[in-house]
Amino acid sequence: MDGLFEDPAPPQPTNGAYRVLARKYRPTRFEDLIGQEPMVRTLANSFAANRVHQAYILTGVRGIGKTTTARILARAFNYDLPGKIEKPSIDMPEMGRHCAAILESRHVDVIEMDAASHTGIDDVREIIENARYLPVSARTKVYIVDEVHMLSKAAFNGLLKTLEEPPEHVKFLFATTEIDKVPITVRSRCLRFDLRRIEPPVLIQHLAKICAAEGVAAAPEALALIARVSEGSVRDSLSLLDQAIAHGAGAHVEAEDVRAMLGLADHGMVAEMFGEVMAGDVEAALARLGALHRAGADPRETLVELAEFCHLTTRAKIAPGAPPDLTISAPEREKAADFAKRLGLPALTRAWQILIKGIEETRQSPRPQGSAEMTLLRLACAIDMPPIEDVLKRLSDGGAVAAPRAQPPTPPRGGAQGLAIASVGAPAPQAAKPAGPVLRNFQDVVALAREKRDVRLVQALEQDVRIASFEPGRIECAIREGADKAVAQSLAKTLGEWTGERWLVSVVAGAKAPTLREVADAKAAEKEEALAAHPLVGAILKRFPGAKIVAERGGAPEAAEPPPDRYGADDGPPDYPPPEEEY
Repeated sequence: MDGLFEDPAPPQPTNGAYRVLARKYRPTRFEDLIGQEPMVRTLANSFAANRVHQAYILTGVRGIGKTTTARILARAFNYDLPGKIEKPSIDMPEMGRHCAAILESRHVDVIEMDAASHTGIDDVREIIENARYLPVSARTKVYIVDEVHMLSKAAFNGLLKTLEEPPEHVKFLFATTEIDKVPITVRSRCLRFDLRRIEPPVLIQHLAKICAAEGVAAAPEALALIARVSEGSVRDSLSLLDQAIAHGAGAHVEAEDVRAMLGLADHGMVAEMFGEVMAGDVEAALARLGALHRAGADPRETLVELAEFCHLTTRAKIAPGAPPDLTISAPEREKAADFAKRLGLPALTRAWQILIKGIEETRQSPRPQGSAEMTLLRLACAIDMPPIEDVLKRLSDGGAVAAPRAQPPTPPRGGAQGLAIASVGAPAPQAAKPAGPVLRNFQDVVALAREKRDVRLVQALEQDVRIASFEPGRIECAIREGADKAVAQSLAKTLGEWTGERWLVSVVAGAKAPTLREVADAKAAEKEEALAAHPLVGAILKRFPGAKIVAERGGAPEAAEPPPDRYGADDGPPDYPPPEEEY
């Protein structure tokens, strides 16, 4: 890491133009890369053992050094220091013959292609044709393809053969932020390196060294804030640092300037607002939100900061001994730990869900400030709600559910000592619940499902469920082999919604009771046998082999005596000729 501020360094522009920090302090050697030690170790061992692969693919989030690593690799392939090093080497103490041209992307044998603007098969065909020729001046011809996932399917397919068996003088280096979009046939031909996000302590130290090299005084809290917002991206952090230096007139960088520049809320005020809203002091929380808005904080970013503090408090509650996050100030960590001792986990998770939903609503709203205020109001009202487990338990026990306060009381102004956490109001008088449908047996359940027109549930209940025992609120059954076992859970949930009562549906083994469909089929078969036993029906079935009884109409056969004039004076039906004689 120290090599970033020592020679060798890439040539600086000679026309006096300003060079942004992300380019000025771009790594030129493997020693300069920060946070990528596993990849550097692997490459060093492969170069030392002369096991240099033909193709590499580098993946990771934005701004962590994928293209930079590709250029350093191209420099290592062609490193040539006359009289000292004349072979591929990862140790590059000085600028070699080709290093400056490679680092400036102007070497004739190191071809960089942006796949976002060269996506077709014609671009890949040009690479394939030119790969046959030896390099002009360097040792190895290197193709660096950035954003390789943007290539078309035909382009990927056209590259496969050359990628698998390239000429000895050709190396391929691919970089992408979306590795899943690269076909597996391409990935399997490359050595893959997943570059990591840079950890906050490493990134803060890196930013501090750059500030020292630039002669800029930067507050540690400001650098921590930049590292926190950049989310592990070196390029993002350097761009923000460049902006912060300009905001501070090039002399110093303060945390307040960074917050004002990015429209972020003050973390101390965010923590105070979190305590106020969790205590139900809506008036104070809305006043603080308005003050942050007037100071330049974006309403959505304020809710994001509030959600992050809620997450910090939850982490402090479930993992109090975890190593501290250096991007978070000590006073903020202390306040989160204090809230974690007095807030319950259900209240914190509920607050997180409300804030996440409010952030999305604020982003889409034409009135972001109003949406943020409504989110805080919703959060304050939800604090007094009892946990859903208690509600279900009281409903199942026949008790009343505690009613929330109509208006949250204002806590003392003395600070967080007056925090009222997840309190429950006095029980309200038990109101008469509307009478739901009375289900006395399983047939009533099926009839209710048919009345609700839930065809799928009716079919499952009739075909797949074998009842072991039934009583109001509790059903024990077995599920037919091969049927969906989730029907029991679905039945319990649906009955609870339809009846307003809690139903427990449990699956037991060994229930031999027939399903309703089997009972219906047995009754139909028994009725068919009874019909077939009638003399008239039996004679017809005998005369017409293969005939079946489809339906019974006009009453029972035994009650309908055939009229004498239908068949004449005979006691039975006329003698029809056998079917073979008739046809």
